[in-house]
Amino acid sequence: MDGILPLFKPKGPTSHDCVFKLRKILGQKKVGHTGTLDPEVEGVLPICLGEGTKVIPFLTGHVKEYIADIQLGRSTTTEDALGETVTQTSQFDMPSDTEINRILNMFTGNISQVPPMYSAVKVQGKKLYEYARQGIDIERPVRQIMIHELEQLENDVASGVIRVRVVCSKGTYIRTLCVDIGKALGIPAHMGTLIRTVSDGISFKETVTFTELEEKALQKEASSLLLPVERLLTHMDAIQLNEATAKRVSYGQKLPLPEKHVGTDPFKMMYEDKLLAIYEKRGNIIKPVRVFNLTQK
Repeated sequence: MDGILPLFKPKGPTSHDCVFKLRKILGQKKVGHTGTLDPEVEGVLPICLGEGTKVIPFLTGHVKEYIADIQLGRSTTTEDALGETVTQTSQFDMPSDTEINRILNMFTGNISQVPPMYSAVKVQGKKLYEYARQGIDIERPVRQIMIHELEQLENDVASGVIRVRVVCSKGTYIRTLCVDIGKALGIPAHMGTLIRTVSDGISFKETVTFTELEEKALQKEASSLLLPVERLLTHMDAIQLNEATAKRVSYGQKLPLPEKHVGTDPFKMMYEDKLLAIYEKRGNIIKPVRVFNLTQK
């Protein structure tokens, strides 16, 4: 099968665990995910199947959306609820909505973020979590991220929880964002529950569970759950081809630079709403970087 499975990842398994399980359910080797979710995080995890795996390197421009609980009163080594306590206090007043919104505005837009020690970011050839497990606190690179939207949804005074919706760039650590918001409020904090509600243009409402997939697989109807590969490429411009040019593209041939302006580079080559290839500009020609042989639209 070729396409995108809009999986709802449950709490517990890693993203790699999900890929392994899907290979068994579907009897298919070419399976890959578009962005890691930590084991305790649930939500949208687009899975690429077959020819769909070819688009994974082109997904850096998509934004993600999360619903996160900021738990005030305790900071941890891992910046989430699973870590060991670093600082803890019950002696704090719950900030007002006005104060919370003021602080959230400070974290909207282009901001700097230091990745957590318990993360897969590599420094000097080793992943940060490898240093953390050895008790080594190493200097971490500051990264620039984009918080497109950050809003307070509700707060629970009794439990000290602030629930927020975050729309952000790829590479944002929501754990670190929760901790930094707590610091700005003057209260130790960590990330409580986290749900990814949008990923790579696919929303929570479109997802399917493992149970639903297994039922369809038994009925030999799993392919009915797939989205077309081009759903992950909505950030790319497209050139609509005629039949003759479509045949050349399907063979991976170079072509003259089109007269019609193409804003993005690379861009999609489409024929009758079907994705044939991804091309890029090279001087006065365009050439393929990926050619698809899709079995379904």
